[in-house]
Amino acid sequence: MALEKLTGQPPRGYRSPSWDYSDVTLPLLVEYGFVYDSSLFAGDFYPYHPRLGDEVSKDQPLRRGQPAPIWEFPVHFALDDWPHFTFNFDPYRVGLSAPSKVFEIWAAEFDYMRAHAPGGVLTLTMHPQVIGRGHCMAMLERLIEYYMTTGNVRFARLMDVAQEKEENERSKA
Repeated sequence: MALEKLTGQPPRGYRSPSWDYSDVTLPLLVEYGFVYDSSLFAGDFYPYHPRLGDEVSKDQPLRRGQPAPIWEFPVHFALDDWPHFTFNFDPYRVGLSAPSKVFEIWAAEFDYMRAHAPGGVLTLTMHPQVIGRGHCMAMLERLIEYYMTTGNVRFARLMDVAQEKEENERSKA
């Protein structure tokens, strides 16, 4: 694998392109030993174990599968730079937002998490070709400064948080 050659380690986390998940994505992530994924929307601030083997039928209630041995860090369109800052020909989606609007949304999500979801994880999705524009980088710098002024905040790689969650889970067993 190219990433393994470059870093000396195999990839351990995954985010599907355009969050386009299929019925084989999760089983493949488990098979290849991934530790976390960040492609699903089934939560706000708390990582969870997505399930393998759910059975859905028109005639029967949902049969829940087993929790997968990987962590899911939930995502949301409002916490992604792409829909805010990229041009879109679709008249039903907004684009080219003012950085101040994105700052307001991302700060408000953070404030809500701190007030209502202790120990939560705010997962932002940023694309280098989008957030890397000058006006977006300036907003991101202001946002980081804002987060830092609130105290008791840290920035961490999802891999590190997933490993901590796994250690906590093992210590409780």
